[in-house]
Amino acid sequence: MRKFAWRDCLVVAVVGVTACAAAAGLAQEAGKSGESNPKTAAQQFKNIQILKDIPAEQLIPTMQFISASLGVECEFCHVEHQMDKDDKKEKKVARSMIEMQLAIDRDHFKGDLEVTCYTCHRGAAHPVGTPLLSADANAKRPAPHTHEPAGDTHASLPTAEQLLDKYLAAVGGADALRKIKTRVQKGTIEAMGTQSPIEIYSEAPDKRVSVSHLNGGSSVTAFNGQAGWLTFPGGVHRMTTAERESARIDADLYFAADARELYKEFRVRPGEEVDGKATYLVGATANPGHPAIRMYFDQESGLLLRLIRYTETALGRNPAQVDYADYRVTDGVKIPYRWTLARPNGAFAIKIEQVQQNGPVDQKLFEPPAENPPPSH
Repeated sequence: MRKFAWRDCLVVAVVGVTACAAAAGLAQEAGKSGESNPKTAAQQFKNIQILKDIPAEQLIPTMQFISASLGVECEFCHVEHQMDKDDKKEKKVARSMIEMQLAIDRDHFKGDLEVTCYTCHRGAAHPVGTPLLSADANAKRPAPHTHEPAGDTHASLPTAEQLLDKYLAAVGGADALRKIKTRVQKGTIEAMGTQSPIEIYSEAPDKRVSVSHLNGGSSVTAFNGQAGWLTFPGGVHRMTTAERESARIDADLYFAADARELYKEFRVRPGEEVDGKATYLVGATANPGHPAIRMYFDQESGLLLRLIRYTETALGRNPAQVDYADYRVTDGVKIPYRWTLARPNGAFAIKIEQVQQNGPVDQKLFEPPAENPPPSH
């Protein structure tokens, strides 16, 4: 059986969700936890000793958070294809570290996940306890904190309402936007130095299917407004609740008009430069059914240049960043023809070459697949 490493997720996850695990069948098992009576991690998986009571569907995203925080893959702690075994010292150490983190947050931060694996590891398997020496005074500075300060300390900035209005006007306005009922995009996806054809099928208000034609067979990532799934050669994964929340943001054909309905509390801050353009940052805290997001708007055009989503796990937040570029007017609305999605373990880019709007879309694309589809040839 082929090793399915975390980095392979870059190829098979094309709308911002991740469904893979190094152990064969682990992703499929996690996907089954979205039942009417969801199981805990201890009920769903073998030999869970610390994170027993978290929902089973949170276990894999939590493992992904650890992987990204330490810059390692599953086999650093686990025996390949025998994930429940305790043969490796690293796995026992990891359990102690998880207990330590949870205790620190419980005792000093009221249970909020202020201290995480990344706080000390910063992408390295072993944390460094001694300050690094460097000729560059700015080297190795910690990344900015992901939480926003309370209150509005930038009263001179535009309001969130003004920036969202400008964004909606920049893409063509609500009336023009809602005239688009379907969208079919064709182009290429580039990941790990390889380009492959891709098609993206969207239907209002929030259905979207991406089909990547990879060397090993086709990969499909889909969300039909209620359910989400990802198929890859030899397997299928049902999206977890957190994955569906992220997929819904990507699938919303009218996001520019819907943003203020999806989120109620916004904060405006000066944004960093994106592709050489000055931005305003509009942050929104997580709402039921919607992940916490940050939106970076071009100060001049008002267009959305970057969107960062945060998926909550039992140990910390998994970020995903989408950068949008090459906006073009198509049938009265302005849409990006190029975007890049980045996660801690890598990135991929999509470049669109053809767009057809308000044409027919095969409804079978939005039907969930069988549990175990036959391998692609």
